[in-house]
Amino acid sequence: MWLVTGATGHIGNVLVQKLLERGEKVRALILPGESRESISRLRVEAFEGDILNMDSVFESMQGIKGIFHLAGAISIMPGSNPFVQKVNVEGTKNILHAASKKKIKRLIYTSSIHAIQRMEDGVIDESVPYDMNNPYGAYDRSKAEATLEVLDAARSGLEAVVACPTGVIGPYDFRGSMMGAVIHDAAVAKPTLYVDGAYDFVDVRDVADGLIAAAEHGKRGESYILSGQKISVRYLLETVREITGKHFFQMKIPFDLAKFAAKFTPAYYRFANETPRFTPYSLEVLQSNSNISHAKATRELGYAPRPIFESIRDAVKWFLEKKK
Repeated sequence: MWLVTGATGHIGNVLVQKLLERGEKVRALILPGESRESISRLRVEAFEGDILNMDSVFESMQGIKGIFHLAGAISIMPGSNPFVQKVNVEGTKNILHAASKKKIKRLIYTSSIHAIQRMEDGVIDESVPYDMNNPYGAYDRSKAEATLEVLDAARSGLEAVVACPTGVIGPYDFRGSMMGAVIHDAAVAKPTLYVDGAYDFVDVRDVADGLIAAAEHGKRGESYILSGQKISVRYLLETVREITGKHFFQMKIPFDLAKFAAKFTPAYYRFANETPRFTPYSLEVLQSNSNISHAKATRELGYAPRPIFESIRDAVKWFLEKKK
């Protein structure tokens, strides 16, 4: 039986589905009070617990052969974030400690491309170090620190492997990720504001396949980037329009204006309790180097991401069917 933390998230619920399709048994670690909609249709053993509670972490590992650790907290807001730091770093330390004590045979940690040091040019691959001191965001720093903890545990003998997805899109986005919300709004022809910029996006199903491949073929203490294809925000919106056949109002905001406005938007998002989109962090990501290679994952894991058009098409279809 596999333990999946963060099983109700976007990657998590797709991973659980794929594991079950392979005939595996799955125990899902779920926070008390957390929505189970994304896995309600799946035959999983639901275990209510918290990665910050060591007793529940130990209990969740009874009788399991391996762990996919995906649970974490995400933030694109500026400044420090003690909660993100605690969940992503201390929670991961708890998982590693219990896995070591329980002599778990395999642990796959889902890190992030944002844990890797930014590069202004050149190709980003696994030779670029993790950067727990980067100035861009608390999430990036926390994922880098947690990843280094995993790699340290691997050096101490834990059969641990790290996977670093890029921007994840695709169907089964029950919680509505930031890019999922962009695709959804375009799919229902909602007026959309956007800025110039591009990033590497990858299908959630390919990421789940990559995690399973890492469990089967990944080398202890190694990292694997799970990237897809670099596309612009405009290409994304135009692709949605092409798929639906619906025209909707689009306005490109000059980047300098967006950058100026982003100084004030975090306060608005906190006051309105809305999911942020335009923040200094999100704008920096869209302007950053996104020439990202998954050659190592292809070579060692057989990782082969699908065309990004297929990912956008299936995301649009899923959002529109869920809306009915």
